[in-house]
Formats: sequence, structure tokens, C-alpha cells
Amino acid sequence: MKGCSHNVALVVGAGSFGTSIASVLSHNFKQVVLKVRSQDVYQDLKNGVNQLYLPGQTLSKNIVPALTWDEMDELAPKIDLLVSGVPTSPLRSYLAENHDRLERYLKDGVPLVSLSKGIDAETLELPDDLFLHQFTDFRDQLTFLSGPSFAKEIVDQQITLVSLAGRSKQVLEQVSIMMKTPYFKTFAGYDIKGTLLGGALKNILAIGGGVIEGLGFNHNTRAAMITRGITEMLRFGHVFNARPETFYGLSGMGDLILTTTGGLSRNKQFGMEIAKGRSAKEIISGERSVVEGYKTALAAHRLTERYDINARIFNGVYSVLYHGHSPQDVITQLMMTPPKFEVD
Repeated sequence: MKGCSHNVALVVGAGSFGTSIASVLSHNFKQVVLKVRSQDVYQDLKNGVNQLYLPGQTLSKNIVPALTWDEMDELAPKIDLLVSGVPTSPLRSYLAENHDRLERYLKDGVPLVSLSKGIDAETLELPDDLFLHQFTDFRDQLTFLSGPSFAKEIVDQQITLVSLAGRSKQVLEQVSIMMKTPYFKTFAGYDIKGTLLGGALKNILAIGGGVIEGLGFNHNTRAAMITRGITEMLRFGHVFNARPETFYGLSGMGDLILTTTGGLSRNKQFGMEIAKGRSAKEIISGERSVVEGYKTALAAHRLTERYDINARIFNGVYSVLYHGHSPQDVITQLMMTPPKFEVD
């Protein structure tokens, strides 16, 4: 909080990642308001902790919770930065229900940072599209953050580099400065689709990585899945006119390596439970945190059908999660496909 150069940031969503970004912003803002839904999380945050999502972590004293929009107005009638930490699956309805409130901030020229990673399973749209439906006139103020970043390690102030995509050079530079700390740094770019696709699709491959590890396969197998997974991600990118090089950056390869190998990945842990023979619905019902890769697998499968995308690994994960196919059988089928040239 020492030497803060901005007044108030609002972070909507007090899950693990939203809270970790609030922790980053607490270095540069005099006050960071976390908009929460849960009374339990609200009370915890008043005591400087978020035991439900980040147990054992102590938060900065200038992070304060708000349970309602009225309380938000009492704490800070005006803000300098708006961060949306709403998961992708409820994002479309959330933006519609809270349109007027969010538009009020955007009309004041406030930049927005979205943390959503996923694809809407009904409309097959990325978070950028969902925001544009509601806030077309403010497209230049919308930015999207993605990259290799476990929430716990951010709060622990481990060095973290992420991608920040948007349309306006001025806004990207402004937000990058607002988020810059000795341990957290953004790399800006204009490829919104590529950045969001990388952040969404890697969660599916992380589930696959967990399944592989849970079945007892080792480094060779994981490396094969990561490499061929990137190839399939590029095919999705082609459909969305994304830049191929984006998939080899922080939001693509960087995030993919972290979530398929790191022990803190919820999607990987989910995959390891699948490998034990548990059903996806059983695991999901007991999860407090969102496993984005589960619904994204359905969306990705629908995209492969709509656009005839060759994505055997992604569809293999889908078949395990939604049709209960044996992971070992899926791997066997993948290995039975004819040999081919590595580069399409």
C-alpha cells in the first residue's frame, strides 16, 4: 500500500484468482474492493483472509469486501479500475443482469480487465464476445488477462508473467502500469481471440494431463500430449483468426505447461480423480472452486463439430467426461491412428 498512485479498484468475484489479483492491485491502489456473494467469504475478508478459496493466506489491509452494490457505493462511489473475476459459465447471465451497474463505470472511462477463461458452452463464444454483446460502445476499454498464474503463488509474491490483450494501446499501457509490481508483470498484445483460446483450451489438456498421470504414464507421455495438444489448439485458432504465435506465448504454451505439470492445477487434479474411476459429475458436485475445463470440453467438442476441426485429443477428453468412456481405451485409440507427417 505504500506509495499507492491510484485510488480505488473494484474486483468482482472473490474466488481464488479474483482474490489473488486483488492482492496484486493492493500494492498500487489505496483501496481494493472485492465484490462477494457469500456471507462466509465476506466475514473472512473483513478479517483479512479468504479461508474458503485461499486458506492460510493473509491479505493486505486495504482489501475490503462488499456484499451488495449499495455497500460498494458507500465504500467507493467512483473507481479507477474494474476487474471481472466471474467464471465463464455464468458470465453471459451475469453481464445481462448487472449491465446498468457495469456500464455506469465504463461510461466514466474506467478500464475493465476480464479474468474469465473458457468458452460459453451454449453460444460457443469467448468472453470477449460476451462482453461486446453488452458493451459494444466501450470495446476499447475491455482487456483480457490470461497466462501461467496459480492464485496461491501470486499471493505468495512468486514472480508471475501474464498476457493482457485488448484493442487500445493506451488502455493496455494504463492497465499494465496499474498492475505492475516487483513480482507481477503483464505483456500486452492485440490478439484477444488467441489469448482467450489459449486460456480456455489449456484447461482441457490439463484434465488430460491429470488423467495421464493418474494412469501411471510419465514424462514422455505428458510431453507428447502437450506438443500435439498445441497443434490442435492452433487448429481452433485458425477458425477464430487468431495469430499462431500467440499460442506459443504466456497465454498458450506458458499456461499449458503450468496447468499440465503443476500440482496446484484444479483441472489437473480433476483429471487425476477421473483416472481413479470417479465420474465427472460426482467430482464436480463436491468441488467448491470452478473446474473450467469441464464445461469448456463440451464447448470445444461442439466447435469441432461445427467447424470440422481435427482435434482428437480434445474430443478424447470430452468422450471420457461426457460419455464415461475409459481413459485407457481412449489413449489406445489415439495410438492406433495411422502415422502421419508431424507438420500439417
